Amino acid sequence: MTSPNPMQGVLPYLFMAGRTAEAMDFYARAFGAEDIGRMPFDDGTVRLMHGQVLINGGALMMTDNGMNPGGADNAHIETNFGHLQLVVDDGRRWWERATAAGCTVLAPYERQPWGDDWGLLQDPFGIRWGIMQDGSVEPRTT
Repeated sequence: MTSPNPMQGVLPYLFMAGRTAEAMDFYARAFGAEDIGRMPFDDGTVRLMHGQVLINGGALMMTDNGMNPGGADNAHIETNFGHLQLVVDDGRRWWERATAAGCTVLAPYERQPWGDDWGLLQDPFGIRWGIMQDGSVEPRTT
């Protein structure tokens, strides 16, 4: 049984190397994300200590804080960990919005051997996103 609370379960928390605010704005365009909070550093920069969005009913958290002692530059840290999976009821619509916003296609969105419609994208921040729709569900036409 799943809970409607987006703050339960496993929550991705991504290090965005100084681009959290930019990523949050991009995810609003690409995935219909709802901005639910930005906590800036008190140093007058645009960097965020914490940023949080809701995408498809689930929370995604981000930070520009790399937790490096002494505040060393964290821009070299990579985010190569697999991908974030979006399971949606209208995959084609989600796919088209994300590619129109600037995501790069890594694997085309199409019917897969296991029966679902799925494709893999990469956003401008290096994060990979799988978009999947249950193959037994007819896509919406609206």
